[in-house]
Amino acid sequence: MHNKGTEYARMCAKAKQGGKIPMYVIKQGKVWVKILDGKDRTAYIDEEEGDRIVSCLRLMMHPDLLCPMDEGLEPYAMWLIMAVFCTKSRKTGRRLYTTAILEIARKNFKTFTSAVIFIISMLLESRFSRLFSVAPNFKLSCELRDAVSKIIKSSPLLCDHFKVCKDYIYCHITDVKYEPLTYSNDRLDGKQANVWLADEAGNMSEYPISAMRISQMKLKNKLGIIISTQYPNNDNGFTDEIDHAKKLFDKAEKGSGVFALLYEPDPSLIEHWETDDRVLYHANPTAVNFPETLDTLRNDRTMAILYEGKRQEFLCKECNISYKGIGSAGYIPIDVVRKCRVDSIDWEGRTVYLGVDLSQTDDNTAAAMVAYDPDEDMIYAKVTGFIPKERVETKTQAERFDYKKAIRHGDCYACGDTIIDYGFVEDYLLSIERDFGVMIQGAGFDRYNAMSTMQKLESADDPIECTE
Repeated sequence: MHNKGTEYARMCAKAKQGGKIPMYVIKQGKVWVKILDGKDRTAYIDEEEGDRIVSCLRLMMHPDLLCPMDEGLEPYAMWLIMAVFCTKSRKTGRRLYTTAILEIARKNFKTFTSAVIFIISMLLESRFSRLFSVAPNFKLSCELRDAVSKIIKSSPLLCDHFKVCKDYIYCHITDVKYEPLTYSNDRLDGKQANVWLADEAGNMSEYPISAMRISQMKLKNKLGIIISTQYPNNDNGFTDEIDHAKKLFDKAEKGSGVFALLYEPDPSLIEHWETDDRVLYHANPTAVNFPETLDTLRNDRTMAILYEGKRQEFLCKECNISYKGIGSAGYIPIDVVRKCRVDSIDWEGRTVYLGVDLSQTDDNTAAAMVAYDPDEDMIYAKVTGFIPKERVETKTQAERFDYKKAIRHGDCYACGDTIIDYGFVEDYLLSIERDFGVMIQGAGFDRYNAMSTMQKLESADDPIECTE
């Protein structure tokens, strides 16, 4: 199979880290090209399906470029489509990828690409299939529906075979129906989606993604597509999907059902966003071939440097850097935190402060120990987690975090059955001075579920002064 999508994939696979292609796109390229070349034992490329995809694309006319869609699509979009629809499992013969993730900055034709995917699905999915898109609000939902409608109406070979209505689009050839849904207005439970797409997932919670996935539970050939830029919030479903994909690429988790194109700057470049054009290239693949796009991005960057109020919009939406500016309460970026990591800390003789946050079931109980070294002008910290024994497996799967590894390394303890054993936590806190050779100056705490435990610490044989 040879087209602009496979050419682009091969280019990404051969690219060296530190250039214009972001590191995780390079990793995805290496994985997929291995399948493309027939060197993967678990997957293969269905050439006949590839021919059908190209045929469908040639039926569509690009409404702006006035050329067949296989010529007008961006290379990354062609790769995404070919990989998602043509990569099959050797074991089942069905699509290998059940989830496709596209993290890409705005103005890179992601809504247009989504529309093309839906038209292909309407033409090729089994009869009576149902397709759904989910967007944060009615306006965004309409944009995707209008993009599908625009392509159909611009394509003489297709327009007579589709019925375009306000609430849905129907394909007469396959009896397949596409409905755009609004996360804020529609209940998503009870709908069976052969193919679904979450648009601007960074602006939605986990619920729409979870609801769509559950709807596919009994389907054999299913597909979910998650597309978004970054948003200045941490409580969204997109963040978890990106994190899971990265863990698969980094071999921290096993699995083969996810195809992800993560166009975000490499961690080493983020702090150089003001000067390094590679930050722009990594989030905007179209900037490589469109000089005018790069010029626009540079102008927006200049404004973001000069005006703090424009910085959040630029970094999130045009650079895919999660950033919270003025008026937003944010977290320290994880890449900054990683720079603070050390292999070990000599706690002996240090004066420390404790911080305690207690929970019962789903949230983690945590105890933090902090010391300041005036000679080195350094703050040392160690945080320990506590989770219920019977919820280790559930939390590991739900949060996609290796709790067993953390327990082996002594960074987490499993105590209690289905709820935290506060007695275990209290014993841990009271043994800190002995085990680490430190002197506890005091402990700060969140009062929720904590009053009894704090009273026990203050009335112990070697009491700890506790402050709410």
